[in-house]
Amino acid sequence: MDNQGRGPGPRPADGTDGPLGPEAAPAPRPLPYEGVWRFTAPAVDASVPEARHAVRDLLHRQGVPVPEDLVQGLLLIVSELVTNAVRHAALLSPTLAVEVAVGADWVRVSVEDNHPYRPTALENPHSATGGRGLLLVREITREAGGVCDVEHTASGGKVIWAALPLEPAGAS
Repeated sequence: MDNQGRGPGPRPADGTDGPLGPEAAPAPRPLPYEGVWRFTAPAVDASVPEARHAVRDLLHRQGVPVPEDLVQGLLLIVSELVTNAVRHAALLSPTLAVEVAVGADWVRVSVEDNHPYRPTALENPHSATGGRGLLLVREITREAGGVCDVEHTASGGKVIWAALPLEPAGAS
């Protein structure tokens, strides 16, 4: 995904992208915080807090206008997705990739591994001590007005992602 956060990702709710064709208006210049950043990490427990801190630091360094409650939701999503990759994919995928893509009005985090299994959010009994990570990711994403999904990669692995809307500048 080298589209600098402006490719076929989430779009404004009204679907406006402007007209296409010869009389189309010039594309707006990207905002200073727009872009795509990707890093890899070993599929080990220590990568969970490292990924969370890297995403937090990136959002801050780039000046992404994201409210603190949304940052906390994004960081929890990253923690859950990296934890799942470490716990369930490490055998076939000793390395995982974390990507952060930021558009003018959305932010997307994704975790990619090379394991072919496509997980589903399963309901676990209340007595279970784990197994609710994807349910949590789905709920945080839904409450923020975003979308999440799991997709297969060309290499046979998968990428699990969540895209959340940013508050428009000046909104509070």
